[in-house]
Amino acid sequence: QVQLVESGGGLVQPGGSLRLSCAASGRTFSRYGMGWFRQASGKEREFVAFISGSGGYTYYADSVKGRFTISRDNAKNTVHLQMNSLKPEDTAVYHCAAAPNYSSGGTYYYRTSSYDCWGQGTQVTVSS
Repeated sequence: QVQLVESGGGLVQPGGSLRLSCAASGRTFSRYGMGWFRQASGKEREFVAFISGSGGYTYYADSVKGRFTISRDNAKNTVHLQMNSLKPEDTAVYHCAAAPNYSSGGTYYYRTSSYDCWGQGTQVTVSS
């Protein structure tokens, strides 16, 4: 199992950019599919983006497609989420998560139940 720690959140104006990072411990990082989820106040946690173990497959929620980019560096055990053209509705706590059975992608990458390890989250606030 891996342990995950997010960083990079903060306050940004609409239209701005942020880059979130997730540092993972453990020797088998490349065997995990990695996802980013977010949870706004009073709402359920929702899927944002997924990347397979090798980085060959990526998927995005429709609400962020074309604005966000997920990437990973297996040599450094990190996964990133580059967020551009941010909107107030992107405000949430962002969590990274590891899916042990999704190293090559899979059908239910968007479900929280596919992930067995979560970080504590980092706050992103988009406001003028």
